[in-house]
Amino acid sequence: MHALDLQVLNAGRQWLHAHTVWLCTVISTFGSSPRPPGAMMAIRADGRYSGSLSGGCVEESFIERIQAQAFNAPSQLIRYGEGGYAPDQALPCGGSLSILVEKLPPGAESQAYLTTMVDALTQATALVKRVTLPEACTSLTPVGFSGKTEAEVCGDAITLTLATPPRLIVCGLSSVAVFCANFALALGFETLVCEHRPDTLVTLAPGLSEGITLLEVFPARYLEEHGCHAGTAILSLTHDPRIDDLTMMEAVQLPAFYLGAMGSLRNSQKRRERLVAFGDVTPEQLQRIHAPVGLAIGSKTPAEIALSIMADIVRHKNGVVNAGASAVAVPCAGLA
Repeated sequence: MHALDLQVLNAGRQWLHAHTVWLCTVISTFGSSPRPPGAMMAIRADGRYSGSLSGGCVEESFIERIQAQAFNAPSQLIRYGEGGYAPDQALPCGGSLSILVEKLPPGAESQAYLTTMVDALTQATALVKRVTLPEACTSLTPVGFSGKTEAEVCGDAITLTLATPPRLIVCGLSSVAVFCANFALALGFETLVCEHRPDTLVTLAPGLSEGITLLEVFPARYLEEHGCHAGTAILSLTHDPRIDDLTMMEAVQLPAFYLGAMGSLRNSQKRRERLVAFGDVTPEQLQRIHAPVGLAIGSKTPAEIALSIMADIVRHKNGVVNAGASAVAVPCAGLA
């Protein structure tokens, strides 16, 4: 979601050179809703927009109301669904959603406001936003890690905590690792790649997308010195025990929600034995390592293997486990 949020905020910043922009943020949902709290959309008076509030259920009505000058206060809270405006299409399961609408006049002040949110997202910092209706936002405060966007409405006071983007740390480059990093960036992860081997950097680093942070450092050293927050997934996909084993020895000490290492069943078992024998890794810590990593989708090519890995990471990020043929949502530590 964070990649889309950045797209929305950057579009808004560009438009604010010459246009009024309405920044719309989902505050709460009731029943089923295609977009979660914190989802954003930026709209101009001429109907051009970026982002989505409901996956198409309310956008057309929203744009028509803006063009009819329905939302002229610096901020207001509106509702679609039961007790509010009628959506263009029925919201799933009779759901409803509340939306914070902020009218931003063109100019440097409004651009700086959106820039603060962009900086928080790109630097993986959670942000607390405070609005007292019908006034403009009075406070944007960076805070520690928050894995879930939350909103509190008390009378006219709205407090919105915008979650920290999830992070992926790729420890060592391989063809699979390059695809994983690029997929992760597209999925909204803050993506870091640690690679210390000069030949590998020359061969594989050019395949990384712009926006991925490449750190020329031994992966285990980076983890030891910098650690991670609870919204982090750590992957080691090199097939080199000198990298993968030391990475996992450090990773099991950290609060990451997902640890993964590539290898066959046989090689993964040998790695477990080495981690116990030489790394003092406990059985409980071993259970945290997904190895072989990824969902069983019959993947063969590097892109397919990376897809299976990132699908499994997203599954855990979203708190979903498979139960037979169905999917059951469960809280995931650090992300619930």
